[in-house]
Amino acid sequence: VLVEKMADINLKEVTLIIGVVAACYWNSLFCGFVFDDVSAILDNKDVHPSTPLKTLFQNDFWGTPMSEERSHKSYRPLTVLTFRLNYWFSELKPMSYHLLNMIFHAVVSVIFLKVCKLFLDNRSSVIASLLFAVHPIHTEAVTGVVGRAELLSSIFFLAAFLSFTKSKGPDNSIVWTPIALTVFLVAVATLCKEQGITVVGICCVYEVFIAQGYTLPLLCTTAGQFLRGKGSIPFSMLQTLIKLIALMFSTLLLVVIRVQVIQSQLPVFTRFDNPAAVSPTPTRQLTFNYLLPVNAWLLLNPSELCCDWTMGTIPLIESFLDIRNLATYPGNSSKTVLMALCLMALPFIPASNLFFPVGFVVAEEYYMFLKISNKSVLKKLSWVCLSMVILTHALKTLHRNWDWESEYTLFMSALKVNKNNAKLWNNVGHALENEKNFERALKYFLQATHVQPDDIGAHMNVGRTYKNLNRTKAAEESYMTAKSLMPQIIPGKKYAARIAPNHLNVYINLANLIRANESRLEEADQLYRQAISMRPDFKQAYISRGELLLKMNKPVKAKETYLKALELDKNNADLWYNLAIVHIELKEPNEALKNFNHALELNPKHKLALFNSAILMQESGMFFQNISIFKRILV
Repeated sequence: VLVEKMADINLKEVTLIIGVVAACYWNSLFCGFVFDDVSAILDNKDVHPSTPLKTLFQNDFWGTPMSEERSHKSYRPLTVLTFRLNYWFSELKPMSYHLLNMIFHAVVSVIFLKVCKLFLDNRSSVIASLLFAVHPIHTEAVTGVVGRAELLSSIFFLAAFLSFTKSKGPDNSIVWTPIALTVFLVAVATLCKEQGITVVGICCVYEVFIAQGYTLPLLCTTAGQFLRGKGSIPFSMLQTLIKLIALMFSTLLLVVIRVQVIQSQLPVFTRFDNPAAVSPTPTRQLTFNYLLPVNAWLLLNPSELCCDWTMGTIPLIESFLDIRNLATYPGNSSKTVLMALCLMALPFIPASNLFFPVGFVVAEEYYMFLKISNKSVLKKLSWVCLSMVILTHALKTLHRNWDWESEYTLFMSALKVNKNNAKLWNNVGHALENEKNFERALKYFLQATHVQPDDIGAHMNVGRTYKNLNRTKAAEESYMTAKSLMPQIIPGKKYAARIAPNHLNVYINLANLIRANESRLEEADQLYRQAISMRPDFKQAYISRGELLLKMNKPVKAKETYLKALELDKNNADLWYNLAIVHIELKEPNEALKNFNHALELNPKHKLALFNSAILMQESGMFFQNISIFKRILV
């Protein structure tokens, strides 16, 4: 029995793996927060201890309420909980975040060694685990802090599988405790990242073809005889069926709960994120079929790694005559290779676009399984070659880590691989923009518009950069180009097109630009109203319009606008402050003070609210509160 012959891992092996992981990833400790780390950690209030713990289970991975349309629907509260642990330890200093990722990767590699020993001899298992530990394709999961979702999910994914392998008793009976533990670990893995649930498929394949030793012809023959009434199902097969039904039923319950969490809504992705998802038949199917061999090739040849594979990175396969279709033909495999393929392919399913579109085309986080043959005549040479592969992979990983040092280095390295991805040109521009290097940023934003002429975001970036360079006319032209690419407004119809909600900021940006001209205030107001008509829950449009209405001496309308915005976000201190200013304009000092105080309850360090409320209290003759006035002015 496979489980019985499984060798335990020893301290020497564990030490070797930990040492190799440390040697490969020590330089990741000096990397910062880049790419998705910004949204998941720096801009995510759920990471802060001041946010109620229950909020983690109400919001997605990025801190957005699951009920909102703009939510990514990535429900990973346990991963966010570990970010909060990091914040408690070192706030937003990235070193501790990278250190914990490195530790988790070492843990995954050790557990992976234990899994390997189910199917391989001791030396092959160690080699496979070392190759796993050093493989450059894992840098995105380890050096990118948000990759912790993959690391945590992998820990519980492999633990669930190991638990399931112990569910077969000595007399082929069912041992229910490991099955119950498997279900629990699957749930935990899924709460770290969605792919965790796919371990159930691997458990089923293992049970049927490995633990029980059934073959497809045997299963087909038995099923055929049973359906024709010429035979019965063997008792051992019935036991297997009961075990798998119990496992699948528990998994189905997890799926139902997961669907309820996302409120039966799939995330909104755009044609820019995943062009194949909105392509017609057969382009969509042919392109999706090609993605698995693309990921497999990255495992075999990780020489050109990229942090972003969206947009035009992989040209669509629009014809059956495209030579890339040859890469989709399958081959055959042994039992060990069968499990290897399952461990690679099944976790890939949620990201494969087969059942629903996702927000990327290729990702580099897929862990691998390796079979090393001991039957080769050139056995020694093969071990030398494998050693060289491990060494070169380790060096590649060490070098790749430096790409994640900053956003500029990361996206510049990506552009060396994918020059047809407008998002990468935009991201390099953003990195330069953050450094106030607007002239260089403009060049990259302009290149993004050349690579993808219909990219609304790229034209918005160009417009914003022109504005920062005080080239107002050019900025307005770019914003107008972006606006022309937006879908036509249908009066009375809510904006529900599959375009990124932040593209609506083109109306805000254009209005903010032209309202500097006193003669164009009405035109600016029309733009704000257009944005609101397309998305009645567009909070920023209400805020900007309220400011404009005050400038136009329309405080009553400004008050109505701010009250609508507060219906969308009652915990926004800036909104309460703005509403207080409106009440001052309306000669309502008591209401203004109430709103100032409300803003300060939400943000005690709100400087404008502190200062203006102090002035209001003094001007209103509230001498009995002189101490409060003095304290507020001092702050």
